[in-house]
Amino acid sequence: MSNINTIPAHEQILHFPKGQKPSLSPNEWLIWSGSQDEGGLPDLEHGKKKVLVPFSWWVQHYHEDDIQSKAKAGNIGVWFAADEDILKHADLIEQGKALWPVVAAHFPIFRDGRSFSTAALLRDRFQWSGEIRAIGDVLIDQLLQGARVGFDSFALRPDQKTDVALKQFDLFSVTTQNSWRDKRATLSA
Repeated sequence: MSNINTIPAHEQILHFPKGQKPSLSPNEWLIWSGSQDEGGLPDLEHGKKKVLVPFSWWVQHYHEDDIQSKAKAGNIGVWFAADEDILKHADLIEQGKALWPVVAAHFPIFRDGRSFSTAALLRDRFQWSGEIRAIGDVLIDQLLQGARVGFDSFALRPDQKTDVALKQFDLFSVTTQNSWRDKRATLSA
């Protein structure tokens, strides 16, 4: 399902939770761009039942009863734009820890790495323990870096091959960089 009001994503999500093996599962989340004319949530009755909304939209609508009830039911998560200043909204993100089953960071184009910083900030400064998903122009080439900074799920671009994606995490047995996953190795002289 893809239209002008959604951000395309693969029908399967690659999950790689900390301390576990990577796996695939069906994509249950519609990624709404927030560009619908009437300003409300898209109709979810005929498609996916859960929606990731733009954080900028959440900031304007989170106080509405309908939005709160859907969020409390686990049917609404948020996604952060690459240029979003998440530190500016620390209070809302802290509140979101109790509401959002998934948060996502958007890659508008694969060579724009600002969303890596968003994931790292969520893990390090906000101590986010829930799922952080990479969305948008997410390619297989970005998986290892994303897993190191804090992403634990990936909504790959629809043309990416999931069997190849799963193999990316077995390419290297030693990591010498700091990682959210604590897999750093030290080299002895």
